[in-house]
Amino acid sequence: MVLPVSFRSSFGITGSHQWVRAQEARVTRALEPVDFGNLRRLNPISPGFGYRRGKLPIDRYYIEKFLTRHASDIRGCVLEIGENVYTRKFGGDRVGKSDVLHVVEGNPGATIVDDLTSGTKIKSDTFDCIIFTHTLQCIYDVQAVIRTLCRILRPGGVLLAATFGICKISRWDMERWGDYWRFTSLSARRLFEEVFPPENIQVQAYGNVLVATAILHGLAAEELKEYELDYHHPDYEVTLTVRAVKADFGRKTTD
Repeated sequence: MVLPVSFRSSFGITGSHQWVRAQEARVTRALEPVDFGNLRRLNPISPGFGYRRGKLPIDRYYIEKFLTRHASDIRGCVLEIGENVYTRKFGGDRVGKSDVLHVVEGNPGATIVDDLTSGTKIKSDTFDCIIFTHTLQCIYDVQAVIRTLCRILRPGGVLLAATFGICKISRWDMERWGDYWRFTSLSARRLFEEVFPPENIQVQAYGNVLVATAILHGLAAEELKEYELDYHHPDYEVTLTVRAVKADFGRKTTD
């Protein structure tokens, strides 16, 4: 509720404004009371990212929608980070070679051990597609990483990336290599436009205030209805996806 301008202006310009705003806030609270219920707590409902409460974390719901939409890009020689779950699930028989990169020794599924800020072990123009999900926020020098990703793609190759907007800290990552960043659609676009042609970049944000609240409390996608997950509010960017295509002047690069 907002009090009439004539009522507010009658109190003058100085301290009276603060009094009026306080009364407006008091009336608003009375007319629109909030029942916090299970949310009135200092610790999350679940400390994880949703796996303790369901099969599909909320962020993974959005990533899988993104990869489903661009599944035809996952073809030829494909690189994925940490494991090749998405390469196998969405690439199918279009994938000729599947590589897995890990930053340190010890991952039995890794075919490449390297730091993407330099990528010294990876030749330029190597991959037709790179699946790069939930990794960018764990690397301090994000600009160097994006340069490497572009360099190791073949001309016309596609980067399919996903990262966090609104989300809790990943303590597991923080204690190993770091959890540095949270992004917006604007910061993501600006970063990738420094390396990829702007017309070859598609950035999409997912989420709303309900989804943001749910993901901070470690709830699973199954605990929300599909229309609640799919509703997008531009001020609550929970997950961000980026499709970026390396320049190839002889080929169409956008959908």
